[in-house]
Amino acid sequence: MRATNRSLTKFIIFSFAVLIIYTVTTSIIFVVTGQEMATLTTCFFSTFGGEVLACAIIKIFKLRGGSRDGETNEP
Repeated sequence: MRATNRSLTKFIIFSFAVLIIYTVTTSIIFVVTGQEMATLTTCFFSTFGGEVLACAIIKIFKLRGGSRDGETNEP
């Protein structure tokens, strides 16, 4: 279970880093060329935002499941 938490944490950090890099890159492209990539930005943020949300939901349910197991195992 700890390996899963580490993997989720690493993936969330990776996702936020990619989102920041994408935002900086598109901002530079917009300043230089004046063209906005609205559709690509919407799809990109939807994909990575959905992945982060899915990881958060998995983590929440695992924490809740772990606390329930701990309660039933106590004497």
